[in-house]
Amino acid sequence: MIRLGSVPAMVDLDAAIGFVVAHGDPVDRARLSWLRSGAVPPPEVFEKVEMGQTRDGGWPAFWAGDVASVDATCFRLGELDDLGGLDRPPARRALAWLAGRQRPDGMWEEDESLKDVAPPWAQPGDPEARLFLTANAAFWLVVAGLPARPEENEHAMLIARAAEAFRAEQRPDGSWPSFLATGWLGGALLYHLGWFYEAAQIQVLLTDRVPEMSPADCAWMGAAFRRVGISADDWVMTAVRRRLGETQRHDGGWPSDDGDAFDVHATLTAIRALR
Repeated sequence: MIRLGSVPAMVDLDAAIGFVVAHGDPVDRARLSWLRSGAVPPPEVFEKVEMGQTRDGGWPAFWAGDVASVDATCFRLGELDDLGGLDRPPARRALAWLAGRQRPDGMWEEDESLKDVAPPWAQPGDPEARLFLTANAAFWLVVAGLPARPEENEHAMLIARAAEAFRAEQRPDGSWPSFLATGWLGGALLYHLGWFYEAAQIQVLLTDRVPEMSPADCAWMGAAFRRVGISADDWVMTAVRRRLGETQRHDGGWPSDDGDAFDVHATLTAIRALR
């Protein structure tokens, strides 16, 4: 059994790695290799992840036809991050596209043409979806600039505007009027920018929710917080490790909320959270 840092023994990372190797495709295994050792993927792996990018720089979702989607572009950037590919030209074009999609109020929203097909978390005109997409897009603008300090990020002004828009929606108790994931993405954004009190309010609320979270959500939250430098010993990360230890299956993997086909993705996210 592998023990990385403060990962408790009840999380079997050897089994998680074995699950990805046994059930993942070449992209999944390349993501695993990067997360474990920083091994540079072969060109064909990047080609597969980057295919389908629009001329403007975004990626369409499977439900969006040929229209680039903020949500789908953030997902692709997450895959590229797991491959060490955020400095590649396709990722830089995608980040420039995201930057250009920010609204004057500091928020992001999907194209109006997607209204009839977008899922609830990406629905144009819906304030909950707008706040989620804002936190998600700003998070990836932040991550793409790491390890630089916030003021050195080329998108610093856009990130600051997004943070102000998020904080304007945050209630006095730290809660937010949107989806659960909006909380950890927004919390990571605020933490990175030094809004530690507001970020801590969110962390407290999320820690209380961990026992009822799905394993996939728990892994996503842990990966997001760790990506911006929140300590593995922070109370929210302790709760994440406990929850992932409780929900790891005998085959080493964790279930996805989106069906069996995404179990490998959920397991890779858990490995990122625990590494």
